[in-house]
Amino acid sequence: MALPFLPYIVVGIVHLVAILAGADALVALTKPLLMPALLLALLLAVPVRRGGTVVLAGVGILFGWLGDLSLMDAGPGFVVGLAFFLLGHVAYIVLFWRRMRLRRPRWWSAVFALWYVALLAVLAPHAGGMLVPLALYGLTLAVLGVSASACSPWIAVGAALFVVSDSLLGLDRFLPGFALPQADLAIMLSYIAAQGLICWGIVRRLRVPAAVPSVV
Repeated sequence: MALPFLPYIVVGIVHLVAILAGADALVALTKPLLMPALLLALLLAVPVRRGGTVVLAGVGILFGWLGDLSLMDAGPGFVVGLAFFLLGHVAYIVLFWRRMRLRRPRWWSAVFALWYVALLAVLAPHAGGMLVPLALYGLTLAVLGVSASACSPWIAVGAALFVVSDSLLGLDRFLPGFALPQADLAIMLSYIAAQGLICWGIVRRLRVPAAVPSVV
């Protein structure tokens, strides 16, 4: 079951090493390969094509890929990329709630509401005309975290890492004076892990549903 994920892991490691080494050409080469490798892993790892589940997961990955490509454009690509990732999150939310859910959202998922309020409070004074899109995106991301808490631990952790990755991206982009060492590395590490864990959780749920614990 794990073998189909090997190309994604390899491409992800190469991409992260390229960021660390400052090899911009290799970064630009490997980033567009991440989501296609993950989609391939999904299609190969799922024992049978489970209709709507694979379609929704594939749509989430596809919009992630389009978001990746858009964010490579330093200009208006950020807004376009934000829109693509928002659509990907919506696809994941529908998938989690309709097909991956094992229970009600966990009590600890209330932290995502606190995160949302805190992030808006920090970024709002600096967001300018991007405040409304950021608020909408942040709300969608919070819902993603809450809905994932009702799923397996793999999916719940993956969604939480998505929140981490996008929070770092937002702080790096909009907060003056934010200077996290190797911010790009931290953003991509958490993003690659997020997408991979979500996909792995989906595959496990379809292949070995009895092995998924009932609590997180």
